[in-house]
Amino acid sequence: MDFSSLSEALESRSYGKIADICDNLMLQAISLSLSLSLSLSLLFSYSSFSHFPLSTSVQVAAEGVAFQDEWPYAIHLLSHIYSDDTNSARFLWKSIPAAIKDSQPELVAGWKIGQKLWMRDYGGVHEAIHGFDWSRQVQGLVAAFSGKCLVFTKSYLL
Repeated sequence: MDFSSLSEALESRSYGKIADICDNLMLQAISLSLSLSLSLSLLFSYSSFSHFPLSTSVQVAAEGVAFQDEWPYAIHLLSHIYSDDTNSARFLWKSIPAAIKDSQPELVAGWKIGQKLWMRDYGGVHEAIHGFDWSRQVQGLVAAFSGKCLVFTKSYLL
């Protein structure tokens, strides 16, 4: 999958565009996965090869697992949080397979921010932001959100 538009947005600090880029890329990946799955099922259902089992790699491709394993979930989730779209962040979180959540601590740390926002616990948001050692890839996004959150919290308290 080509993540060049996502990389460009991160490099140019166009954080407000990242959620839409990720959403569009995910739709493309799902569409491709569904198309491949349908094509493979038709091919193997109506061909003389239907008595042969599908190879594991073909099954994985048909189920879309490959795109899920390489998907930048932490960036996608944090970009919805940055865009003040906690509903989309919650929906994304609920759609992420448990195995992915278990294997990506940065994703879980990002969701802690989302949970605190959902509960309007702005002190907890600050703690969640500063309580994790973010990767270089998301540090700029988290720092930009932290700045936005600080401005909002100050205006909310005054």
